[in-house]
Amino acid sequence: MDAQSGEGERVSQQANPRGTFLRIADSVKRRIEDDPDMTELPSVAEVMRDHKVSRGVALRAFGVLRQEGVAEPTPGERWRVVRAGTHVDRRPLDQRIADIITAEGLEVGEAFPSASALADRFGVSRPTVTKALEKLESAGVLAGGGQGRVRTVRAVPTREERS
Repeated sequence: MDAQSGEGERVSQQANPRGTFLRIADSVKRRIEDDPDMTELPSVAEVMRDHKVSRGVALRAFGVLRQEGVAEPTPGERWRVVRAGTHVDRRPLDQRIADIITAEGLEVGEAFPSASALADRFGVSRPTVTKALEKLESAGVLAGGGQGRVRTVRAVPTREERS
C-alpha cells in the first residue's frame, strides 16, 4: 500500500498536461489586454519555446482563444487579435492587394507596388505577398514581376471580380 500511495504522490506533483493549454491561453489573453496595440499573436514556435510545450498544446491554446473570440487564424499569416468594435478585412490577401488597383486609380500598364512595400503595408511576410501576387498574375490582373522586374497592372478588376 505504501508503494501505491508513494506513486500517487509522484503523479499528483507533476504538471497537469490537460490544463496547460488553458494556462497558455490565459497568458496570451493577459498580453492582449495589457497591449492595446497588439494585432497578432506570437507564433506557434514562440509559444512552444516560451512555455516549453509541444506544438499540439500550443495549437489547443490558440483554439481556446478562437472559441472565446479573442483571436482568429489568418491564412498565410500569424493569428490575428480580434478586438470588439474594430473592423478587420478578412478577405484573402490577394483580394485585398487587388483592391489597390482601384483604390489608387492605377491604369493598365502602370507599375504595381513591390512585394516588399506590400509586405510592409499589410504586415505580412514577403513570401506570403509573393503567393498572393502569383494568384493575381495567374488571374491575369498583374503582369511581369520577379527577380528585380517591375510588376505592372494587366487588367483593372471589375466590382464582381473583387467581391
